[in-house]
This record gives sequence, C-alpha cells and structure tokens, in this order.
Amino acid sequence: MKQHFDFARSLLASSASLWRGTFAQTNGSTPVRKLELYDMENCPYCRLVREAITALNLDVLILPCPKGGTRYRPRAEALGGKQQFPLLIDHNSGVKLYESADIIHYLHKTYGSGKAPQAWRIHTIDKPSAFLASSLRGLRGVRVDANRPALQPLHLWSFESSPYARPVRERLCELELPYVVHNIGKAQWQDFMLPQQRARWMPDMDFKNPARRALKQRAGRVASPYLADPNRGEELFESQDILAYLNQHYAL
Repeated sequence: MKQHFDFARSLLASSASLWRGTFAQTNGSTPVRKLELYDMENCPYCRLVREAITALNLDVLILPCPKGGTRYRPRAEALGGKQQFPLLIDHNSGVKLYESADIIHYLHKTYGSGKAPQAWRIHTIDKPSAFLASSLRGLRGVRVDANRPALQPLHLWSFESSPYARPVRERLCELELPYVVHNIGKAQWQDFMLPQQRARWMPDMDFKNPARRALKQRAGRVASPYLADPNRGEELFESQDILAYLNQHYAL
C-alpha cells in the first residue's frame, strides 16, 4: 500500500510540473566533457534545470547535495563561493553558473537551438508548478541519510518526469551517491508505447534518441529507470528493485 501511495504522489508531482522533462530533442550538440550539476533532488529550482537537461538530451554528472550532506556541498562552496543549488559546472567552456534561469538559458544557447523556450523567456507558469511538484514529495530527496560512498559514479537511464525514476533519484540524493544521468526522453510517438507493446509490435524499431538506442543494445529493452553500478557490476530495472539495492549496499 505504501509503495502505491508513493507512486501516486510521484505521478501527481509529474502532473503538477505539466510533464516537462518528458520530451527530448535530438538535434542539439553534445559536450565533449560531461557537464556537472550540483543538485538537490526536491529543490524546485534544480528540478527546472533537470527538465531542461532532459529536453536537450544531455548526459550529466549529478553530484547530490542534500541538506546535511558533507560529500559534495563543501566542494560546491569551494567552486562557487556558496552553498546554493543548482550549480552548473561546464568544463568545456569554464563556465560556473548559479540561478536556474541563467543555467537554462546557457544550456539552450550552448547545446540547443540558441533560445530557451518561450515559457522560460517570459517566466510564466514553470516556477510555480515546480514548487507545487516539490511540495507533493515532502522531504523526499532533501535531507541526507547515513551512507557509505561509491568509488565510481553510478549510471541512471531515466527522464525527469518519469514517476518511476523520481523515487530512485530521491534516494540517490539522500545517500549522496554521484551518478551520470543518461536522459531517455521521448523523441517519437513510438516512445509512448509500453515496453511490452514495443517488443511485441515493433521489435526492430530504431530509436531517434541515441540514449534509448544505447539502452536497448545494453539491456535488451527501454524502460525508466535503469541503474548500472560499476562498483559492483550490477545492472537492474524496476524502481523498487533499485531502491532495495541502494538501501542494501549504500545505506547505513
């Protein structure tokens, strides 16, 4: 029952955000070196940046900074001068940016079409809806839990609005586990089919999103979330299985 209630809240959070962070463009440029985002999962300003990252189809190293965290918060302060999130580091250009609006404009200018979406240029409903989505998740993905470190970043295939992936990202944040997010946003109508439907009716379909194509080759199907842990050589689908795995190996 608790599991179903949590999923319902995650679904409501996606709806509150108007399902931004679902679609992905496939004609942008790819950074040579991965961008780094110092992030707190349930921060509404961080949420807006992650939505843009999905839309631009970028792979990004997420460095979780929950309240009370000691692993990446001091590093963020050393780099930017304060513990404020989100903080974007682009080693390709030497850019360091706070402020979600500035980050979003920079990402679209540098790796997208050159302009942020109209909604962001006029600051309409995006911020209030992001705050509403965060309120629906309470303190999930906000405060640090006792944890053991991972030597290498984990890898997570997901997209921002996925209600199944959100609890996994929240737990990764609480455990201060760094991870590379491989955004598998939807780029064609077939992406909206259930994995079982695609496997049955379109087993050989070619995904427009390169991250989806790579996941299909790696795991045999495309579904969100999918976690790969190079520290232990484990890879798995299903949010509840991933949460159990993270708690078993990284929570204290």
